[in-house]
Amino acid sequence: MAQKDQKKKKSVKPKPDGNKGGNSPKFPTWSIFVLFFILLLAQVLFFSPDTGNRIKYSKFLEYVDQGYVTEITITNGVDVTGNYSDKAISDGIITRPEQEDTNLPFATGENQEFNKFRTTMLRGDEIRPVLDANSVEYDVRIEEDWFSGIFVWLIPIALLVVIWIFIFRKMNPGQQVLNIGKNKASLYDQQKETKVTFEDVAGLQEAKAEVEEVVEFLRNPQKFTKLGGVLPKGVLLVGPPGTGKTLLAKATAGEASVPFFSLSGSDFVEMFVGVGAARVRDLFKQAKEKAPCIIFIDEIDSIGRTRGRGMAMGSNDERENTLNQLLSEMDGFNSDKGVILMAATNRPDILDSALLRPGRFDRQIMIDKPDLNGRVQILEVHSKKLKLAGDIDLRVLASQTPGFAGADLANLCNEAALLAARREKNSIEMEDFQDSIEKVIAGLERKNKLISPNERKIVAYHEAGHAVVGWFLEHTDPVLKVSIVPRGLAALGYTLQTPLEERFLMTTEELNDKICALLGGRVAEEIIFGRISTGAQNDLERITKMAFAMVAEYGMSEKLGYISLKDSQNAENSYGFNKIYSEQTSEQIDKEVRKIIEMNRDRTLELLNKHRDELEKLAETLLDKEVLDHHALRDLLGDRPHGKYPEGIFGSKPDSKKNGVSKNGKEEAEENSEDSEPAKEAEKNEETEKKSKKDSESTSDKKESEESEA
Repeated sequence: MAQKDQKKKKSVKPKPDGNKGGNSPKFPTWSIFVLFFILLLAQVLFFSPDTGNRIKYSKFLEYVDQGYVTEITITNGVDVTGNYSDKAISDGIITRPEQEDTNLPFATGENQEFNKFRTTMLRGDEIRPVLDANSVEYDVRIEEDWFSGIFVWLIPIALLVVIWIFIFRKMNPGQQVLNIGKNKASLYDQQKETKVTFEDVAGLQEAKAEVEEVVEFLRNPQKFTKLGGVLPKGVLLVGPPGTGKTLLAKATAGEASVPFFSLSGSDFVEMFVGVGAARVRDLFKQAKEKAPCIIFIDEIDSIGRTRGRGMAMGSNDERENTLNQLLSEMDGFNSDKGVILMAATNRPDILDSALLRPGRFDRQIMIDKPDLNGRVQILEVHSKKLKLAGDIDLRVLASQTPGFAGADLANLCNEAALLAARREKNSIEMEDFQDSIEKVIAGLERKNKLISPNERKIVAYHEAGHAVVGWFLEHTDPVLKVSIVPRGLAALGYTLQTPLEERFLMTTEELNDKICALLGGRVAEEIIFGRISTGAQNDLERITKMAFAMVAEYGMSEKLGYISLKDSQNAENSYGFNKIYSEQTSEQIDKEVRKIIEMNRDRTLELLNKHRDELEKLAETLLDKEVLDHHALRDLLGDRPHGKYPEGIFGSKPDSKKNGVSKNGKEEAEENSEDSEPAKEAEKNEETEKKSKKDSESTSDKKESEESEA
């Protein structure tokens, strides 16, 4: 701690006057205008000609002819000054002032000014004959007005400078030529800025523990150094967009009691050569003066890409120079301790290997999308500021939002609040959250979009085909909602399916069932109308990619066997110019893809012909009501013959306390559990009776095993 205090004291010592980096006095802009006004006033008062005894030029020529002028002086060819003669005084042209009774030495000098005059002649007027004829003495002088000359030259130069500065600032706001090599890092101030702590970060327990250990090392280094541990030099946060990487960095800035510099990777990129490397040097120089400290670089992939990729022969990439300087500063010959570099990226595959090695980024923390419990915790954090109704069940909402990142859940809560306010409600209800989920997934409803009755009927049967196939197949996700209301940019209808649980692996049967569910819309059109439309374009695109992945990546083809033709290191060129398989293999892949799609089309056609009555009933109901939820689907199609339902969707009125989550999102003990036991027992007996009616003994055994797992 003593060494730390000494470093802080050294960093605040003023620099000597001779140093360029010292604090030089700065003059305000208004002082320049004041100085200019003083000079202009001095010109007017002290350098302007005296106009007290001025006469007209015609009068001057008349006085010369009458002998009232004794001598003149012509300055710069136009200004004429002279003296009157005694004849002018005797004839009363001018009057001699009265002599005052005073002993002041300059009184006589003032009285001598009465016989002087001033005028301006015509340039080029020849008056020498007139002067010689009247015996007038004359002299010629050439004087330069230095102030007016400088003033005339300075105005255009100053105008050009002002225009140049204005254009330069428009091209590069907030930056000056002399400061172009300075870094743009902002220093976090715990007193002035809103403090974010680790309590505000939810759903990232493992990642939060890793970062908390770094903060604890800065607070209490003896706890780790006594066992021989050293401070990590770099921490890399890796994860998809919206998972909370920047939020975790903000929490680190709020918790750490050390200086925290934050900037983006694009701040190092500039059009001038060498600027990026200069900014890296300046950043680490400033950080070492305040060590121990933390530097956070967001989106580091903008400067940390693999060197040599995508460059022409003999070319020089400014990004590589910046990366080389960053590598040298992190762990080079002159690298210093006490500076921790924290960075975030969502593209770790393109980062240079030298940047990822231990000694530079010692820790790589993976921040993935949250699971069910993580989503519940995130919803708890975002719902603290919301006014929720009594029917809100955060666990049910979390189960209906698989694949949502932290940013998506924050947007979901905000959309629910806006919808409730638009509907003039006093609190946010479960209905608002359900509509917000659909808005985030499918897009905004477009009820005013005009669709012809024929196209509307095609859309209804198309979506009914998706729903029927998804309802009756075993490995498909449960269908929760079907709608023929247009949403988003191009969707004329949609079928909402929600997974029952977090899935990381998929079997061949599950992929085939998913292909069947996607083919349900096109096959339904073919059965009912005998023709097909372009509405299945997105479905066909997805099943083609899925079938191709089954054959070429997952090794699910009997003919090709257990092979994977995808290069994970260079996925973009795996099937292009750099493919590792022959043309014969390519033909076999095409045949196998068509075989999988045709097989699943036949399965879908057989299933929809078997349940054609349910298909037509569901489509007619959609044409009447436009939107059907899971309750209406169960009433029309009956219970699902396979699989389970999402938790809590068929409750009479969801109670937040029964699911372990209260109104404000906090977990509580389950209450009134005894009241729900009879309903659960009746539902269990009903399912047992239905299963006993099945003819196949193997199918019955399978159902009993699924019930025991539930």
